[in-house]
Amino acid sequence: MAILKKLKDYRFEIRHFIILFIILATFQVILSYLYKASSKNLVEQTMDLYRKDSAIRLANLTTTSLELLLEQTLVNPAKTEEAHKNIIQAFDIILNQQTLQQNVDELCLVFTSEGKTFAIDDGIWLYNFIFNHEIPEGHDKWFYNEAIHRYQQIAREIEDTEQIFCNWDNIQSFHVLVPLVPKGEYEGVVYMKITPDVSNITREISTVYDETGIIFTALILFGLLAMFYLTSYTVKERDLAQELLFKEREQQIKKDITHQKEALFTKRIYHAHHKAEKIMGFIKDELRLLTDKNIDRFKYIVNRYSSFISRVIYDMKWYEPPVHTIRNQLFNTDINEVIEFLVTYLFKRVYREHTAYVFDLNLDKKLPKVHINEYVIWEILEPLIQNSIDHNKGKNITITIRTEYHESENYSEIAIMDDGDGISPELLNRNEEGIKNIFLEHTSTSTNTKNSGYGCYIAYELGTKRCGWTLDAMNLASGGCALIVKIPNN
Repeated sequence: MAILKKLKDYRFEIRHFIILFIILATFQVILSYLYKASSKNLVEQTMDLYRKDSAIRLANLTTTSLELLLEQTLVNPAKTEEAHKNIIQAFDIILNQQTLQQNVDELCLVFTSEGKTFAIDDGIWLYNFIFNHEIPEGHDKWFYNEAIHRYQQIAREIEDTEQIFCNWDNIQSFHVLVPLVPKGEYEGVVYMKITPDVSNITREISTVYDETGIIFTALILFGLLAMFYLTSYTVKERDLAQELLFKEREQQIKKDITHQKEALFTKRIYHAHHKAEKIMGFIKDELRLLTDKNIDRFKYIVNRYSSFISRVIYDMKWYEPPVHTIRNQLFNTDINEVIEFLVTYLFKRVYREHTAYVFDLNLDKKLPKVHINEYVIWEILEPLIQNSIDHNKGKNITITIRTEYHESENYSEIAIMDDGDGISPELLNRNEEGIKNIFLEHTSTSTNTKNSGYGCYIAYELGTKRCGWTLDAMNLASGGCALIVKIPNN
């Protein structure tokens, strides 16, 4: 009763049998294909080993019979008309008896005389040619063109070697040419076209294979049914536990993703808010310095400052801003102009010319414009430049910013370099995901660890995941370090 109950719980449905049937049919087709291929190979080997040998034996036996008859006739020539008829009848019997066999398609003798090659398959013509040296009339109209053609191809070779020649064509027919040498004198060849029949052997092999295939298919069917039942019985509880585990992991992953988005959002807003406070101070400075003579300059600077603050306020509304607000064909940003503005109206307002930090700009005028929001580029480049300042405090350094357009490879490159102490080798190591440690969260060499370790991380996240750029960091052989940004122009 317990077994019947289990069978009810794990019952087979029609789709299971359909799948099993498809699997069996597929196996059967594959086995049939393999069998045909192996059978074809077997037949070819049989043709080489068995049928060729049998064809040569049959042709050689026929030729030997004709040679013996010719030798006997030459030793004891026929003196009466009755003896002539008996010899001609003997020739006809030898020539016609072989063609009655199932495997022999053609039989004739091929001779060359007076520059002419002809075939003979009749006893009276053979007698007249051998004993009276008469060439058959209309020899060029005989049916044995293939025999004559094959003989002409090897006439000289077969006369010199007196060896049997045998080859076979695309329809698996053997063409055998046996030298006719009565009393040791070469006269011509006996040509036989033989097509051995192995259909009976093939049928027997097919029958045995079909019986074996049926048994094999039945074994597969019962084996699959048993495997299906055992598998269903053993994995039911495991599948249930896996399902619960997957659901729990799915919920945990969703929580982790939400937490990461919130954390990145918080860090991005913190940094943007800090910059916004600094820029508000710059706006106040500009208002204090505003005169009727610098009104155009004031408009240009304050407009850029206020647009950045607008971007900061916009970012506060989204964990993940829409892609079209970051990348869009409507944006046509000049990276060189962004760099010049950041250096002139942001960093040089904080770090005056007489301080330890000197900026050197080497900007490529051929640099193509990009379809990226200008203030997203601002958020990427500003922390990278700030990194060179924060990690070289109190030292006289030159910060070189170079842009270059690689026309042959169609990409732009931004290099932010300094001649300071460089980056710690530990920060240039890569983690299991291939990301250098300097671009990871909470990674910094700054002494102020409370709010550090986010600048390069945020720049890397925005540059690689939002803009499709690549960021790299390295130490220079001459001292200092370089942060490289590669921008594909496609």
